[in-house]
Amino acid sequence: MTEVTSTGEAVSEGTGGGEQKTYASKKGVWGWILYDWAAQPYFTLVLTFIFGPYFVSKLAATPEIGQAYWTWATGIAGILIAIFSPFLGAIADAGGPRKTWIAAFSLFFIVGSAMLWFGAPGVEYGMLIALVGFVIATVGAEFGIVFTNSMMPDLVPKERLGRLSGTGWAMGYVGGLVTLILMLALIIPSGSENTTMIGMPSILGFKTDDFSGPRFSGVLTAVWYAIFVIPLFLFTPDAPRRKALSQAASDGVAQLKATLSTWRKHLNMFKYLLVSMLYRDALVGVFALGGIVGAAVFDWPITTVGIYGILLSVTGALGAFVGGKIDDKIGPKKVILLGITILFFGTVATLSIGKGYIFFYFPVVPPVEGGGLFASTAELTFVIVGAIVGLAVGPLQAASRTMLIHIAPEGKITEFFGLYALSGKATSFVVPLSIGFVTYLSNDFRIGLTPILVAFAIGFVGMLFVKDKRS
Repeated sequence: MTEVTSTGEAVSEGTGGGEQKTYASKKGVWGWILYDWAAQPYFTLVLTFIFGPYFVSKLAATPEIGQAYWTWATGIAGILIAIFSPFLGAIADAGGPRKTWIAAFSLFFIVGSAMLWFGAPGVEYGMLIALVGFVIATVGAEFGIVFTNSMMPDLVPKERLGRLSGTGWAMGYVGGLVTLILMLALIIPSGSENTTMIGMPSILGFKTDDFSGPRFSGVLTAVWYAIFVIPLFLFTPDAPRRKALSQAASDGVAQLKATLSTWRKHLNMFKYLLVSMLYRDALVGVFALGGIVGAAVFDWPITTVGIYGILLSVTGALGAFVGGKIDDKIGPKKVILLGITILFFGTVATLSIGKGYIFFYFPVVPPVEGGGLFASTAELTFVIVGAIVGLAVGPLQAASRTMLIHIAPEGKITEFFGLYALSGKATSFVVPLSIGFVTYLSNDFRIGLTPILVAFAIGFVGMLFVKDKRS
């Protein structure tokens, strides 16, 4: 079994043919893990708990219009990723190095995130600038993940991939949690007194009425990423260059066409890609549930949504870390099926809660002004359900990328991670667009989120027919 020495040097293990395969040093592995730490604040602050709820509840004219625009923008980003990711993945596999691609899409990530600052009420084209920045940053984030995921088989032995993936997701959740606490405790003011969650003025002098605090979430995301992605470039080993870019592009596209034409040979792999595109993109709606539903149903201010996000980030990190170890023991398929089950019923439970009722039927006393944080029965139930959902999200995400590595043909990992991104984004412009249109037509954000349940249900059934080739 491969070990890493106390000095962090790279070590080798024997293969069946007597050859030695060298894996990354401890510094190299942690450089890769820190990528999740660097990128996750985008999904925590922008997508889920700060900017997304702000856009829907404050920047847009109504929550229904805001949810429709936000999901449509997600769909546009999904279309771009779906078109280009498999080709870029194939080119990277043919050419070798991934870091050049990660650096290029890091620029998209940073610039797009920073653009969110200009999404202020009353600013001409403010909403449009925010949506364009959101699309650019999402493209950068998702493409970066394609290439960093494909590095995993060169970092640790196969039997440790689950732990590596789970640790990465856990670190990501902790990174999101830290930035969320920073935003709420030191930066975002709320109420007429313009004080943060801990009762002090914003350290940046922000005021409540111009929403500069929520808008700064994009700037902090960009700066945080730019700092903590550096260890990946310094310490994590990259694949050697095998061909010039032009030749790699030609050979990569040809190889992708060949791979797609031999889908019968890789039938299990393609079944997994099809199934995973449904349940993974249902997660897009799940991420929208917490902050947006909380803000819309209970009229939570951004700080309260953020505190709710802290709780979910804690359970998400715990779930991802423990789930990675469980993955190594029982295999990713079982983890995926359990995660989908919990998320399906958690989504139903989330949508079943209103100010004056829980689980569609049982009446409760509505929240009262000044009643305290999560003081009402409905709010407390909402938080408990969200915590359970958070426990399941991390393991599902981590096990999904482990599953791909287990069943993908060797030598085509990045290509299949490109197809993985394609499959994930195929419904990332169908599910979000469906949410947007159903919300727009029904004028009810609850009904608008029901496509999530359909995607989870089909994904669960389809996953039963995918074989885990775990040795």
